[in-house]
Amino acid sequence: MLHLILVRHGETEWNVQHRYQGQSDVSLSELGQRQAQHVAGRLADQKIDAMYASDLKRAWETAGAIAEKKGLEILPDPRLRELKFGILEGLTFEEAEKQYPEMIAAWLDDFNNTPEGAETIDQFNMRIVSFLDDIKRKHAEQVLLLVGHGGSLSEILRVVLGLSPERRWYIEMDNASLSEVLIADDYVALKHINDTCHLQNLIA
Repeated sequence: MLHLILVRHGETEWNVQHRYQGQSDVSLSELGQRQAQHVAGRLADQKIDAMYASDLKRAWETAGAIAEKKGLEILPDPRLRELKFGILEGLTFEEAEKQYPEMIAAWLDDFNNTPEGAETIDQFNMRIVSFLDDIKRKHAEQVLLLVGHGGSLSEILRVVLGLSPERRWYIEMDNASLSEVLIADDYVALKHINDTCHLQNLIA
């Protein structure tokens, strides 16, 4: 049985401002750094055989806080990066809608109408499935920690749980949240999703 623990990166200033981050390399905010320390504390006594992380700063910094406490090596994997939003990155939805009204209207009508420079949904899914296939082969019967982004981690859960592509937007993950899933040959068990109890005493 493969045991996956999924941790979304801590907060960034762009999260607060509701800007598309995608694959722009944004660092954690001061609060995000503290969130990373709290999730590291949550995992202090958790057995972890290996840790993979997106190589984008916000995920890498979150993973670094955990690695320091656990004494683990971080294995970078760009397949864990967020969905690439192209020219929309750095903009809020309102700014994007004002600057690119026709593009946004077409995108909302059909997500296959990707914005300029963005990654298609199929490309996104293919790299997530590729990553899952690799870790299933390399880490059977192990506990893995994956530190990534709301999009990449929710797509991992969607694929593992067998949800239809239309339901990929049904899964939300807050900053520094923890989700947990067990994967066997004949069944999947979801233990936690979007768990943020370790952040309850954190003052913004």
